[in-house]
Amino acid sequence: MLFTQDDDSAASDAVMRAMFEARKRVFVDLLGWDLPVLADRFEIDQYDDQHARYLILADPDQNHLASARLLPTTRPHILGDLFPELCDAPAPTGPHTWEITRFCLDRSLRAPERRHWRDALVTALAHYALEHGITSYTGVAEQGWLDQILRFGWHAEPLGVPRTIDRMTLGALRIEITPDTPALLAANGIHAPAELEREAA
Repeated sequence: MLFTQDDDSAASDAVMRAMFEARKRVFVDLLGWDLPVLADRFEIDQYDDQHARYLILADPDQNHLASARLLPTTRPHILGDLFPELCDAPAPTGPHTWEITRFCLDRSLRAPERRHWRDALVTALAHYALEHGITSYTGVAEQGWLDQILRFGWHAEPLGVPRTIDRMTLGALRIEITPDTPALLAANGIHAPAELEREAA
């Protein structure tokens, strides 16, 4: 099931808590990022405010599978605030440009499941953009993940040369979203799971 937390629809409190717990397990426990943790369970930072939007994939019992946070670039956001040096020009901003952050796959997933739900979340991000007037996404990613994103088949480009910051090689990118983006993803083998397609029908 796909839940969104935005102006139009709200994920349950249980789904939101599961997402913040999953973020803590991935970004703090696994990757060792220095991030604030609430009650030793939830990874929540200053960008998790009323302006953030969330896409959350959960199973029928509302267990977290995958999620992403979207931030408006007309307000403080990670690329513009923390990593502007990753861009050769000023970071793209505007009402139709949103930043993808905290792309999170649950640690409990096995390798085939990770690919399955990764593709589901990527596809959901494309459809969400088309439904909400978003024409481009920006983001910051470690080199390995950045290379994957650029190969997904959609219109994506680096915004500068990756740099080593705090022992991580990070790069910034922009993804253009057009009506043909879902087809481009599908042509590259990235499909929405059948259950999500049924929900959207």
